[in-house]
Amino acid sequence: MKRQELVFEQPRELFASTPVETEHGARDAVRLLVTTPSGHRHATFADLPRFLSAGDLLVANESATLAASLEAHGPSGSYTLDLSTRYADGLWLAEPRWDPAHPGPMPIEAGEEARVGDATVRYVAPYPGIPRLWFITADRPLEPILQRAGVPIHYGYVQKVWPLDAYQSLFSRVPGSAEMPSAARPITPKIREALEVAGVRFTSVLLHSGVSSLEIETDQVEEQAVYPEPFEVSSATADLVNRTRDGGHRVIAIGTTVVRALESAWTPDGVRPRRGFTRLFVHPGNPVRSVDGLLTGFHDPVTSHLAMLAALIGLPRVMEAYRAAIASGYRWHEFGDSHLILRK
Repeated sequence: MKRQELVFEQPRELFASTPVETEHGARDAVRLLVTTPSGHRHATFADLPRFLSAGDLLVANESATLAASLEAHGPSGSYTLDLSTRYADGLWLAEPRWDPAHPGPMPIEAGEEARVGDATVRYVAPYPGIPRLWFITADRPLEPILQRAGVPIHYGYVQKVWPLDAYQSLFSRVPGSAEMPSAARPITPKIREALEVAGVRFTSVLLHSGVSSLEIETDQVEEQAVYPEPFEVSSATADLVNRTRDGGHRVIAIGTTVVRALESAWTPDGVRPRRGFTRLFVHPGNPVRSVDGLLTGFHDPVTSHLAMLAALIGLPRVMEAYRAAIASGYRWHEFGDSHLILRK
């Protein structure tokens, strides 16, 4: 697939900048676009149980969001340092940015140091193939500094820093994600109860997501580098996924992180328990085999998330859905509207 195929015009006025509950009182007060083989339907998130069936399985990500954005002070002055993924004590992958609204690349050299709170971080090397991300080491643990001085990672379309609770979901349990696995955000206790009454079951995986969906920078989509993220699929979840599909029911991932975790645990004999780090890049040349649908948000052009949707239902159907979403004013990003994609 060519990078150009993932380009579409994205109106900035559709970027959601505030949590929907601040205006409408509840997180589930978002719209829902439903894409199936027969077309696209417009609904509200409260309608979600109508589009699922008894015996279907929803798989959530239990990762909780960190306050992973810090102020750094170095030779370039003050700037934003967004932590992405922790690989060992004092070793992180991070993204230095001029500020939340302006990404790099910044004029950083290997060996350069910066102050972050009461810690000194050293830039070791850029990640191969993704020069905006750097391996950094720290002379003391950064987790306490995040708790004292960190804020949630946010970008220019968000006018203020919202509390960390705004970036957690009903399923957030294990801290570790740099950015919110946001697909589950509109699922309130009321929605979960309605789904359970309808016979829809829940299970979970764990994948600590790093900084947001990578923009595809290579001309050939499949050649894009992907950095490792920690994940775990338990034996109970693997068994429930396999039994659901063997029984003729659907497995629906809540978010692209869940797809990556389940696909990383996929074998010819179904999903198996697995944990570790995954560099899996799901694209049309590496199709989705573990799920029958996806509940997600709306994604930026030319990103790995968009390539995953193309792997799930084909690029023409994805672009058709996005044209419908734009024409109807659906909102983008973590505080935006939802998209339910069903293969059958």
